[in-house]
Amino acid sequence: MSLHGKILTEIEQNILSGRWPPGYRIPSEMELTVHYECSRMTVSKALNKLVQSGLLERKRKAGSFVTRPHTSSAVLEIPDLRQVVLGMGLEYSSQLLSRKQRRSTRDDMEAMRMAKPGPIVHVLCLHMAGQRRFCIEDRLINLESVPDAEHESFTEHSPSSWMVNHVPWSSAEHRIRAEAASEENATRLEIPPGFPCLVIDRRTWTGQLPITFVRLTYPADLYELDAHFSPSTIAPAT
Repeated sequence: MSLHGKILTEIEQNILSGRWPPGYRIPSEMELTVHYECSRMTVSKALNKLVQSGLLERKRKAGSFVTRPHTSSAVLEIPDLRQVVLGMGLEYSSQLLSRKQRRSTRDDMEAMRMAKPGPIVHVLCLHMAGQRRFCIEDRLINLESVPDAEHESFTEHSPSSWMVNHVPWSSAEHRIRAEAASEENATRLEIPPGFPCLVIDRRTWTGQLPITFVRLTYPADLYELDAHFSPSTIAPAT
């Protein structure tokens, strides 16, 4: 591996592992030049690549920082479900229903848009809003993108909270639909089978690398979507 590639890989891993969280100021170009015993041009080339991929942002006279999720670039935000419930004025709690680590199946690869099989974590979590069952979070995490998830139990923090606060992302895709509750989800959410639900499928990437796929299922009477946009973000009416 070239020195440029080594610098790029090590900084990327520090970011994707959560060791350098969103908003963290990374070492300066001069500090990295000394650390890697290389030219400033080599360091600058690696940092520019990370800026282009959306992992870093440069602030004049302040340095380079790990990017925070840019929710303004998407129609929908990627919220921490804990904060959503607290914002409703209700007590929040969560319960981890299952956590499995395995090699990705064909269905997993399709869900996450993975180019090849790899290690993943599959977690299922129930989110509570007061006494009501608020959401089922069914999530796949790509361990090649988020290696720290391998050792995270998700018992102290829900997968939603942990991902939002530890893993930076550069692009996301949402698919939203109405769906009748299956027998399984009806039991989990304590609603009648066939009860109307709002389902959100979300994929996130850092650069071209898949991070996670999550399916969020809400009883339709407990959740609504609120999006803000400007005319420049939508196509003209036809």
